[in-house]
Amino acid sequence: MTFCLAMKVKEGLVALADTRITSGTEPITGKKVSIHQNGNHSLFLMTSGLRSARDKALTYFNEDLEQNHATYDKLYKAVNAFAAQIRQVAKEDKEILEASGYQFNLMSIIGGQLSKDTEHKLYLVYPQGNWVEVTESTPYYAIGESSYGKPLIDRALHYDTSLEIAMKLGYLAFEATRTSATDVDFPIDMVLYGKDSFKMTEIRYQREDLASVTEWWKTRVRETVELCPSDWAKGALDKVHQKK
Repeated sequence: MTFCLAMKVKEGLVALADTRITSGTEPITGKKVSIHQNGNHSLFLMTSGLRSARDKALTYFNEDLEQNHATYDKLYKAVNAFAAQIRQVAKEDKEILEASGYQFNLMSIIGGQLSKDTEHKLYLVYPQGNWVEVTESTPYYAIGESSYGKPLIDRALHYDTSLEIAMKLGYLAFEATRTSATDVDFPIDMVLYGKDSFKMTEIRYQREDLASVTEWWKTRVRETVELCPSDWAKGALDKVHQKK
């Protein structure tokens, strides 16, 4: 499984992906996010799903960018180009993959800003090649194992959230997922983009880099549960403890 999360806030973009890949029964480390930077053409791409389909579509997309990047002055045009590569890979490989018991389940998130984009953008691309753009009302997309971190993001993230807070939310959503899902783990790759900067920054964090944050969060969760108002529960507990 995979954990990939991308958030769009007023100040820019934050994206985070784990690196755990299972090859047969053997866990290995592999990147799930790639950065494509060429002058005022700045984007990242992250994927969840069948690794062979991802690698092939990305190879085709890289070749397309080398030849045509100058014609992609808005991010949606680059998204369309990647979607075309997904459809091409599906045309070539989907039938034989599914006959072998593998599902063509490539999900992708693309974010960035190209030269004529008035602001940074974020898109979710489906295995069929169709896509949707993030809105301010729900300013994030998550693919892969997203259920564990979603409650935190839904409650705390909004469009006016700072990049710093978005980074914290992204990590805590990953930590919630890593705790409950055995196939999501460190290292994690984080991508940051500042509004109108046309520059992607990528940082890799190892487990030990964030160990103190993890312990702080575990302690605060326990303390918060203890501080939760309990008047509503006392009536029921009184009945439990009543003597017969």
